[in-house]
Parts: sequence; structure tokens; C-alpha cells
Amino acid sequence: MTNYKDLTADISKNISKIAELQPDVMKAFNALSASAKKENVLDKKTKEFTALGIAVAARCDGCIGFHTKTLISLGATKEEFSEVLAMAIYMGGGPSLMYAANAMQAWEDFSK
Repeated sequence: MTNYKDLTADISKNISKIAELQPDVMKAFNALSASAKKENVLDKKTKEFTALGIAVAARCDGCIGFHTKTLISLGATKEEFSEVLAMAIYMGGGPSLMYAANAMQAWEDFSK
């Protein structure tokens, strides 16, 4: 099973290396991220839940880790989290169930 604290720490280190070599790309990506996450009609938690559902459906462990960590910091409950996972499973079938199980592990890793 993946340890999501270690996974996100490793990814962050590797992203830093990319940022050194491709600063313009990372500045643009960070600007896109900030713009998409800005509260408007939807609050930050809703946007992060949307990102989590996409992360599960797209089978992206790194995305699951980062969005789970953010959701916990935003005060999401485990019940809310599992309800989003249920929707991702419904939309993505069996493969999404496997990554929803991974997302639950991410919740456990970051809740400790």
C-alpha cells in the first residue's frame, strides 16, 4: 500500500527540480491552480472535493494525496470524504473503487 505522506513529499521534491529547469512552466501551472481554486460561486472545499473525484477516476495517486491533505486542512469530515468517493466509484466503476480504496489510505496517512 502506498504511504501518501511519503509519496507527496517525494513528488514535491521532484516538482522542485522541474521548477528549477522549467520555471516559466511551473509559474504558469501555479497561476492556473490559483485561479481555479479561487473562491467564487464554489468554496475551496467543494472545489477540492471535485478534484478528489477526478483524481480517483483518473487513477492519480499523487493527486489523491495532495487533494486529501488539502481537504483535511479545510476541515472536511471522513463522512463527506467517503461520500465523494462513493460518487467517484459510481462514475468510474471497478477501477475507481480500487483508487477510492487508495484515497481512504491517504486519509488515514494524513489524519495521523
